[in-house]
Amino acid sequence: MQAVLYVAHGTRVRQGIEEALLFIDRVKPHISIEIQELAFLELAEPDILQGIEHCVKRGATKIAIVPILLLAAQHAKEDIPKLLVQASEQFPQMTLTVAQPFGIHPKLIETLYKRILEQQLELVPEAEVLLVGRGSSDPDVARDMAMIAQQLEQTYSFHRVSTCFLYGATPSFEEIVAQLKQRPLKQLFIVPYLLFSGLLRNGIQKKIETLDTSHVILCDSLGYDDNVEQVLIERVHEVIR
Repeated sequence: MQAVLYVAHGTRVRQGIEEALLFIDRVKPHISIEIQELAFLELAEPDILQGIEHCVKRGATKIAIVPILLLAAQHAKEDIPKLLVQASEQFPQMTLTVAQPFGIHPKLIETLYKRILEQQLELVPEAEVLLVGRGSSDPDVARDMAMIAQQLEQTYSFHRVSTCFLYGATPSFEEIVAQLKQRPLKQLFIVPYLLFSGLLRNGIQKKIETLDTSHVILCDSLGYDDNVEQVLIERVHEVIR
């Protein structure tokens, strides 16, 4: 029997866990599979091995592991494969498959634009966007973020779309804030490229308070909107096919 195990990042913030649970509850009716469970990579339970065990107890013989991750980095390339080796040893008769992270997807580009439009401000010709990623030492993350920025800029004709990261990659958000202090800004939208921002967004807010906030607008994070839901459903269908 086929099962789907969704794997979210995890957080110590209860609101983040609840948002992930509600998101998966929205997705489940669109997947015609009885066994659907949610696990977390870190900071919350059940973890992946516990999630696999829950699926097995419900009668699963095949499990599709579906990461709820925006980009392919260490979690997707190293952490999940290592855990699946352990799971294969524990459940040698189980067939495990892994879906791709969300990656660069036009629906996510569309949601970024929605986050900007939600501010209900007229976009000036010089409008800029700064995408703030969580960050990773994996160079593919910086490359993919740059491609996302390029697509957002070209699709919606922004004057400039740039990227930075909260940790683990360059340029850092602190570096970009320091640079912004040195040049005039007409209009800058800052969009956290995160599914759940929580404390991270609060940190971003504090750092931009040193800028001219009449020209700098902090938007909501990418979040779990309908487009993100559709991308996840797409990834599930890909892996179970």
